Amino acid sequence: MRILQKLVLDCDPDAAWRALHSPAVFAELYGPLLSVRALGAEAIPAVWEPGRDAAVRIDAGPVPLGTQLIATADRTKDDGRVRILRDTGTPLTGPLATLDVWDHQMAVSAAPGDPSRTLWRERLTIGGPTALALWPVLWAIWQLRAARLRRLARHWAFDPGA
Repeated sequence: MRILQKLVLDCDPDAAWRALHSPAVFAELYGPLLSVRALGAEAIPAVWEPGRDAAVRIDAGPVPLGTQLIATADRTKDDGRVRILRDTGTPLTGPLATLDVWDHQMAVSAAPGDPSRTLWRERLTIGGPTALALWPVLWAIWQLRAARLRRLARHWAFDPGA
């Protein structure tokens, strides 16, 4: 089962690409309803680095929702005009752990006709015995996530000097 998103964001593609690799942005997308923390003694990395897995705990206030392994890889298409971050990590505990497929791909490129804005495309593929039951919940979360992306993206363009 799939959930697809296609948005135009008010930031340039470089800013969106940096945001995709930011655990702080990841946590902000789901806040304030959900919080994301490191699992165990190791801290959440400053940047999601391709090939380096990170385990996180997701809570809704005081209620633990489960843990998730974030496992990212980067690639490009169309001579580098489209950059894709792929998370093939997996839910470890909680309701989402009943899924046996979790493939989340997010692509950024310049928006058609306006290279100062970003075309953001996203595909979440899930599978497993509870995928049909979890799909509507995840779809609703992805709609809220899209609204947060639109709001937050306006602030991603800040680029501190070297």
